[in-house]
Amino acid sequence: MTQYLDFEKPLAEIEGKAEELRAMARASEEADVEDEAKALDEKAAKMLRDLYASLTPWRKCQVARHPERPHCKDYIDALFQEYTPLAGDRNFADDQAVMGGLARFQDRPVVVIGHEKGNDTKSRIVRNFGMARPEGYRKAVRLMELADKFNLPVITLVDTPGAYPGKGAEERGQSEAIARSTEKCLQIGVPLVSLIVGEGGSGGAVAFATANRVAMLEHSVYSVITPEGCASILWKDAEKMREAAEAMRLTADELMKLGVIDRIVPEPMGGAHRDPTTTIEAARGAIAAMLAELDGKDAPALVADRRRKFLDLGSNGLAA
Repeated sequence: MTQYLDFEKPLAEIEGKAEELRAMARASEEADVEDEAKALDEKAAKMLRDLYASLTPWRKCQVARHPERPHCKDYIDALFQEYTPLAGDRNFADDQAVMGGLARFQDRPVVVIGHEKGNDTKSRIVRNFGMARPEGYRKAVRLMELADKFNLPVITLVDTPGAYPGKGAEERGQSEAIARSTEKCLQIGVPLVSLIVGEGGSGGAVAFATANRVAMLEHSVYSVITPEGCASILWKDAEKMREAAEAMRLTADELMKLGVIDRIVPEPMGGAHRDPTTTIEAARGAIAAMLAELDGKDAPALVADRRRKFLDLGSNGLAA
């Protein structure tokens, strides 16, 4: 059963009524009831189009966080073959919020790394809701070094509200680990492409997304902080998250204009959670296209391309 967001409540009522009528039609075989259900389906489809044609930035945040949205593990299972997970940072522990390893993408050996939020209460707790600790970023550094050593492209899948801010994480050097991961992204001499599949929050996202090419799903978000965190700092009121989301320019459309990302991956009507298979196939095409753009570049050219991309930020209308 679809979980509806707050702004989708009118849609939920119509779709629920249509399903009730359809159940009645199956029981009574009354054609009139089935016709009425079809009319409600058409009304619901129009409402869905209208809702998603004009999503506010805050509503896009809600869609990006939808619990039924496909997560990193779903993409890895569908897009990659012979996935072999590699665990641990060889220092402290294995962070379950970050998954990664060796795999094949369209029969090409690659390294894939991503944040995993989990898909039910138990797995979300195990995965720490996608908020990585220092050992997660150090695991990512280890995997990027491995990719560089064996000349394997790196594909990262970003979906995190931000790095974990707990006491233990800070004691083990959270900010240093994030900085090292970002630094390693800039250093490796292999193609590095990133896809933001849900939330791209703070340095926790940048640590994976400092890539040659960055793509975003249509209803994903990417920002320096969550809207609630921004509102708490600026207005001392987390309830002003709608105003914060508007001001932060965190949607794919805005970030494309600013030159922060390179590509927007379309989602099915109603968001990725309504049709995960179609979304994942669109992601496949985007990843393949980004890798193709980097084919033929040697290591110095790839490093220069990546550095230029981020040094040029600020010259594409950021002051607008």
